Amino acid sequence: MTVTDPLTADPVSCEEFGYGLGRPDGILVLRYRSVTRLALGESRQDFLHQVYWSPDGLLSAQHGRHTSFIGPDEAFWSHRAVTHEVRAADRQTVYRICLREVPAALDGLRAGAVAIDAEAARLVLALTDREYDERDAPVDRRRIMAGLGPSSPPVGDRPAGGQGVAVTVAMALAHDPGDPTRLDEWADRLHVSVKTLQRDFAREFGMSYSQWRTRLRLRASLALLETRPVGEVAHRIGYASPSAFIAAFAREYGCTPGRAAARIHTGDGADDLPPLPPPPARR
Repeated sequence: MTVTDPLTADPVSCEEFGYGLGRPDGILVLRYRSVTRLALGESRQDFLHQVYWSPDGLLSAQHGRHTSFIGPDEAFWSHRAVTHEVRAADRQTVYRICLREVPAALDGLRAGAVAIDAEAARLVLALTDREYDERDAPVDRRRIMAGLGPSSPPVGDRPAGGQGVAVTVAMALAHDPGDPTRLDEWADRLHVSVKTLQRDFAREFGMSYSQWRTRLRLRASLALLETRPVGEVAHRIGYASPSAFIAAFAREYGCTPGRAAARIHTGDGADDLPPLPPPPARR
């Protein structure tokens, strides 16, 4: 068997934290940091299952022809020997968790977005603390595996009330910024009025639904521009035409998508970009 795992964009740092390596119950966590876009390019690890998670931004994950965006409440799972590609936007930290066993809830899943609960996320961070007591690793690994599960059901399948409906919509959009669903259609799915949903967005995120979605889409585009043409990126994140995407991008960032991609790639002016929209609240 072979292992292929090239990095197509070098991170500023890559730190390894291994516990019980070589045993079935071992765990290896890699922490990547970068000031430019990070690309864990076409990759296959024939010996280890892999989970990718970022607490502070979106991941763009590709398996076959399918590309999905993964928000902080989710992770990307890849079964061993499955080819995949994961990309992050600028100034993100990405955690790559390597396992020899499959979490029970993910049995049969080759690759795709999965839910990661708050306790599992906390423990991933704990494992990368230099003061961590490695004697806790076997128990914490089991808790991490138990905290990984199938991604949330579609919005229409969830019970909805007057509270937290904006967060529900935001989580769905973070997974697919190109979703064309209108505000009134979201409200109908969640069995609330449009005004209720509008008010909830203002309360949760301090901005309107339209503003939040625009900022999310444009930020998601930064994970794609390096390797995909502007027209394809525009379509993928939900714009009807490249010109509409370019105009929205210029209004938000003060430059064209091409110029922004060059600036971020070199690290020149990356700090001038507005921050990512507030992530959906952790369940």
